[in-house]
Amino acid sequence: MPNGYTALKRAQKDVDPKWTKKLGKGHFSYKLYANIDKRHKLVRKVIITHGAVADTTVFEDLLDPSNTSPDLYADRGYPSTEQDATLTGAGGRVHIQRKGSATKPISQTQKQHNMRIATPRARVKHVFGAMRHMGGKLVRCMRIVRATFALNLKTASYNLQRLVYLKKRDLPAF
Repeated sequence: MPNGYTALKRAQKDVDPKWTKKLGKGHFSYKLYANIDKRHKLVRKVIITHGAVADTTVFEDLLDPSNTSPDLYADRGYPSTEQDATLTGAGGRVHIQRKGSATKPISQTQKQHNMRIATPRARVKHVFGAMRHMGGKLVRCMRIVRATFALNLKTASYNLQRLVYLKKRDLPAF
């Protein structure tokens, strides 16, 4: 925060979010991480951080042993031999997509592996798509505490909507 700001101007500046780049574009934002039940598409656990937090730092905090499936699906940003060992030791089955680099692209077998993982991961994307129809992850408030509260309310309302759907279809919720 610049020293020349008055107290009133400082009160209007949100200092909690941080700058991050996504797809080459800068964002001053918060990030929402979610653990989603694959079978019922219910959000089990949510973590909200500022934008500069690396995805891998909240990875283990998101894990929920009461989830209906021991399978863990994640995108290309998460592969790590330490995390694989931790998850396998806890009884989980790890399905993390692999990525190549400019000097070493992924093989055809790895591409097929990524395609098999993409289908179950699409169920998670459906949750974020439904939340987008409910106003998305955009929150117009200052401070991470308020943003966390607002995003938790959106997540809870999504879960309620999903439970109503499951009830109408006579599907077991748990």
